[in-house]
Amino acid sequence: MTEATEKKRCFWANPKNPLYIRYHDEEWGRPVHDDDRLLELLILESFQAGLSWECILNKREAFREAFEGFDRDRILAFDESRIEELMLNQGIIRNRAKIRAAVTNTAVFKAIQEEFGSFDRYLSAFSPEKPIIDHVSTTSAISDAISADLRKRGMKFVGSTTIHAFLQSVGIINSHQPDCYLHPCRH
Repeated sequence: MTEATEKKRCFWANPKNPLYIRYHDEEWGRPVHDDDRLLELLILESFQAGLSWECILNKREAFREAFEGFDRDRILAFDESRIEELMLNQGIIRNRAKIRAAVTNTAVFKAIQEEFGSFDRYLSAFSPEKPIIDHVSTTSAISDAISADLRKRGMKFVGSTTIHAFLQSVGIINSHQPDCYLHPCRH
């Protein structure tokens, strides 16, 4: 048995995909306070809408390249010709509405940073001091509230389910299953 198969993980962590195992073990559910990482994860989650996270994760490096390292100011400079280039990029999800939403959402993200000092501080205004432990729900009162506020501000592809998944990925909601070796009660 290898180390990857010895540990009990959340049911969704495909043991045949090393990227997925590494993501589960080293990233998912760990607190993220860096705005650059928060922007990347928010954009990736918005691309996931209607798809699997494994699909997005497998394309993450191509997304990083296509979206220039998720550099906020570079994304804000994307024009129609850049969007057309991205529509030809076979390494990413070629959905025009989602690509445009990534640019729009980045502009809203920047406005939130300017209003609150950081996107992390914005999220903190909605979040409890300690992570919410919930391995069952796909939406929550907090994801409902953040989703509604982001949509009111002009973001797209940020429904409550998408935002709930984002909050899980950045550690605001800890959704490791009770038998997973990373569940908070096991530490």
